[in-house]
Amino acid sequence: MPSLFPVVFRVLARLPLPLVHNLGALAGWLAWLLSATYRRNFSRHIEQAGLTGAQSAAIAEAGKSLLELPTIWLRPQHEVVDRVVRVSGWELVEAAWAAERGILFLTPHLGCFEITAQYYAARKPITVLYRRPKQGWLAPLIEEGRGANLKLAPADLSGVRRLLKALKGGEAAGMLPDQVPGNGEGAWLPFFGRPAYTMTLAARLAETGATVLLAYGERLHYGAGYHLKLFPLSAPLEGNLLQRATQLNRELETLIRQCPEQYLWGYNRYKVPAGAQPPEAPEG
Repeated sequence: MPSLFPVVFRVLARLPLPLVHNLGALAGWLAWLLSATYRRNFSRHIEQAGLTGAQSAAIAEAGKSLLELPTIWLRPQHEVVDRVVRVSGWELVEAAWAAERGILFLTPHLGCFEITAQYYAARKPITVLYRRPKQGWLAPLIEEGRGANLKLAPADLSGVRRLLKALKGGEAAGMLPDQVPGNGEGAWLPFFGRPAYTMTLAARLAETGATVLLAYGERLHYGAGYHLKLFPLSAPLEGNLLQRATQLNRELETLIRQCPEQYLWGYNRYKVPAGAQPPEAPEG
């Protein structure tokens, strides 16, 4: 069966986006119905955030997010870029260019989170943090797709050096700031009112003086494309490393509340990484 996955992946890449999104909505509901663990995590996370009103839509959108990946990774770059039919906040990028500053794109698991880097890469170089997937068949496809247009930085010390080099050189870097890091690479910080093991790397990279932008691609109805949205931080990052990382979590919460139906609530944001100590239970 695993040998069929690459074939299915390439077939999906050739389908029209409206059809892909319809199939994705079906896949999202099937995952919800067939996996009790997924269903439990999904419900618990969205309830924790107080956004249960978006649950039905979010179930379908999660499936769309998965099935659209072949399109974003394997289609020619100009076709991918053309699917971005509207952009808001691009003046923030141009201001960073004018100031000759690097740009740190923070793109959570919201909407089409792959489209931001692809859109930017059609204009200037961007280095993105890359964690090799556990599924062996998927890694070559990701590297073929992402790697064709983006500079990939592995999620280790060498990758951090690449990100720093890019930002200090006035280039762009991108990362998923809500991705659970490995043991020793994060801290237990509040995310929607519950401790989540949070990467501190984004807060560290901001020390380079790069412009920090929040970004995501809102998925439009009926496969009509994407609306790329870019936002500045609501306030400059201040305090020590953990205070800055906590502030970034609050910024992500605000961003997710704009479009809660397109956040990946099934992603196990609150898991305990292997070898890490779980968060301390609140007193009382």
